[in-house]
Amino acid sequence: MVDDAKVNQVDEVRKGNGRGYELPLLLFAGFRTLIDRLHAELARQGHPDLRPAHGFAMQAVGAAGATASEVGRRLGVSKQAAGKTVDRLVALGYAARTDDPADARRKLIRLTPHGVDALRRSAVIFEELRAEWAASLGTDRLDDLESGLRTVVPPEAFRLDAAGWLGGS
Repeated sequence: MVDDAKVNQVDEVRKGNGRGYELPLLLFAGFRTLIDRLHAELARQGHPDLRPAHGFAMQAVGAAGATASEVGRRLGVSKQAAGKTVDRLVALGYAARTDDPADARRKLIRLTPHGVDALRRSAVIFEELRAEWAASLGTDRLDDLESGLRTVVPPEAFRLDAAGWLGGS
């Protein structure tokens, strides 16, 4: 026997009611769409090996550089996991290990000109993608969406540890 309540619930979802579960999926799909398009364009512009995790890691390294431990803390992953990502960035030419002038025992990870170029290009591409969304949705609707998200997303939610969070680390 079919449960009428479940049938009604499915009907409500099909009509667009009862969509609570859709919000995180749509937000994630929007994020994924932007990131996938970013990386396709970065590949076209000379950065074919750059992956989303690399972008988070380069942001964690920052303009001043960072140790592997600091990168791990900023990303919410172990020092070993951060080290593997840094190793890949170094191998691809996006980062380099240098001596820390403040402590000879430590190594700093610094972005290379190639890494800085990738981040600069990313910023331009994100602006272009936002402009496309504004053209599709309308500038006012996109501004309202961003404003609404700023209202419900606390400032401390802007962290680089998404890769670690998604991976369960």
